[in-house]
Amino acid sequence: MTMTRASLELAPPVATFLARHGHGMAELKRLPSDASARSYIRLQGTGQLLMEDRTDPKGFAAFIRLARHLAALGLSAPRVFGADPAVGLALIEDFGTGTYGTLLKGGHDEAALYALAIDALLHLHHHPDAVAITVPPYDMTLLLKEVSVFSDWFVPAFNPEVDTARFDRTFRALWTRAFAPLDGHNTALVLRDFHIDNLMLLDSRSGVQSCGLLDFQDAVTGSAEYDLVSLLQDARRDLAAGLETKILHRYIAAAPPSAGPGREITHRYHLLGAQRHTRLAGQFLRLNQRDGKPGYLAFMPRVLRQMQAALKDAHLHEIEDFIDTTLPGWRDAGPMLAQRFHEPHKDT
Repeated sequence: MTMTRASLELAPPVATFLARHGHGMAELKRLPSDASARSYIRLQGTGQLLMEDRTDPKGFAAFIRLARHLAALGLSAPRVFGADPAVGLALIEDFGTGTYGTLLKGGHDEAALYALAIDALLHLHHHPDAVAITVPPYDMTLLLKEVSVFSDWFVPAFNPEVDTARFDRTFRALWTRAFAPLDGHNTALVLRDFHIDNLMLLDSRSGVQSCGLLDFQDAVTGSAEYDLVSLLQDARRDLAAGLETKILHRYIAAAPPSAGPGREITHRYHLLGAQRHTRLAGQFLRLNQRDGKPGYLAFMPRVLRQMQAALKDAHLHEIEDFIDTTLPGWRDAGPMLAQRFHEPHKDT
């Protein structure tokens, strides 16, 4: 619903910011929120969005820097028209409503959308200046911190009798050995949230620039295959039969020489898939229990299936055996956890 500035009851810093940039009387439309603390308001008819996030100054600053960096690399990140980091406000380019998720629901050519996204990743991974920006490393410390989300949230939710600290010590030791193939391959700019809700089709642009990029403020330097997993093993939806393999092969066929042979790319892909799905299995419970966002529990059955498949494909048999032994029945826990913890909330 379109609203006036007054009907939205904007905080004084927001109203002042809009007036300072010539939009004091703009018609405004608040957009739905997601898992983050950021919020967006569309300035109708201006081609601009107001982005607000006062909770994460580092993330806010990173968004501004990375938006400009990605644009300089020849990719489509929102242009920044003005920003005030002190109050967490920015005016950014409005890419419209054509997210991949919306287009796929409307019957758009699935294979074409995914091929475009992979081509954008290939452009990024081949660009010599892609990592010429200061971002955190996706190193062993962060990888292990993320698998511990499973220990901290999934384990007690599934079986409160399990000693979570003891579980996590063994879990992290097993994953430390598993991550060995990533050594020497943490050299790509990884956008981290490269999935259908953060990708847009920009019909007015051509080539890889027709793929609009959103939510990249958590970018890190890490293994290039992580963003492949985010795209092709999305917790939100299943791809058409055979499409994941086809698009993965499209990437391998044109991957940078430093990536090595296809079998190594494929192994890192499955390894990072196992890591990502393990984290999400805990994170979806955390979003519900801690943050009051139960909507993500709907994805639990899929993410647990994906986790099991990736553990098998990455040959992580020790980790599989440990979870099976410590948490018998976990493989079928998705529907049960969704039902047990789902409570009505206004924000999903």
